[in-house]
Amino acid sequence: MHMRSEPVALIDPRKTSLLPEPAAPRDLISIQDLTPAEILALFNLTSMLKQRPADYRGVLSGKQMVMFFEKPSLRTRLTFEAGMDSLGGSTFFVDQTASRLNARESLYDIAHNLERWIDLIVLRTFSHATVEEMATYAAVPVINALSELEHPCQALADFFTLQEHFGDLSRIHFAYVGDGNNMAHSLLLAGASLGAKVSIATPERYGLNPVIVTMAEAIADKTKASLRIMTDPRKAVTGADAVYTDAWASMGHEQEAEERAAIFAPYQVNAALMQFAKPSALFMHCLPAHRGCEVTDQVIDSLNSVVFDQAENRLHIQKAILVWLLGGGVGRFPARSTHA
Repeated sequence: MHMRSEPVALIDPRKTSLLPEPAAPRDLISIQDLTPAEILALFNLTSMLKQRPADYRGVLSGKQMVMFFEKPSLRTRLTFEAGMDSLGGSTFFVDQTASRLNARESLYDIAHNLERWIDLIVLRTFSHATVEEMATYAAVPVINALSELEHPCQALADFFTLQEHFGDLSRIHFAYVGDGNNMAHSLLLAGASLGAKVSIATPERYGLNPVIVTMAEAIADKTKASLRIMTDPRKAVTGADAVYTDAWASMGHEQEAEERAAIFAPYQVNAALMQFAKPSALFMHCLPAHRGCEVTDQVIDSLNSVVFDQAENRLHIQKAILVWLLGGGVGRFPARSTHA
């Protein structure tokens, strides 16, 4: 379990040049690292950054971020880099697509090197354990930019997008159909934290991780969210305010694409399936989309599609995460490692 602090305080940059420094380095490994109140506070900060970007130029001046990516990326890489640059910080990108991060050197040693040079570490990995280990060893914040278990930054951008359209997220019905993958996990946890009604439909052999479901149910007990896990996509989207899907074969499962195509065919988001949702229902996808597979052109290119709003909001939510984790002040580098 990662450290939690009080909800982020929103600072008007016109009144002060410094942002509050966290009491101790925190990480964003899972949606669970944020309390429901912190998610809403983060959304408020995101709105401020989106509406008045010029007011925040330079707030992270002198801060440095390193990104290690074992998987290819378009939105995640560019939005983090553009976001850090617009806040005045610097980014270093390390391409790990040819080999795993710990192939040459132990994560323990890598972490204790990085914490002496860099203010924040962003990881996009195959193994969730890699992100957790880095967060355990490094005395600077670590962000999960995608692992096989979760994709928290994307889910936060998605629910921020929903808040822009609907306002009170506790009043919406959010439906997801398709693979019970990392995206589904983070969306379930986010929906539970925000008190939403969440319906998820997956094929039987491709369901959600039961540990994630149990965690989401525990959160829902406190927030009064309604969670429904099922296999019928039509039942899941009936009456939904938003319908979300993702690739049927995520990165690392490309060799299963042909087999999955037949199994997932009933889960395609097409005009017929969208008929079960509300007439005004939004269509959502984290991209890249495989048109003609999990979604048809008619749906993704419709007026109700907000896929590019989601993509844009990746920039704004990640800027807010960077400000929240790094803040202002000095003395970020420990004299020696604070982790065992």
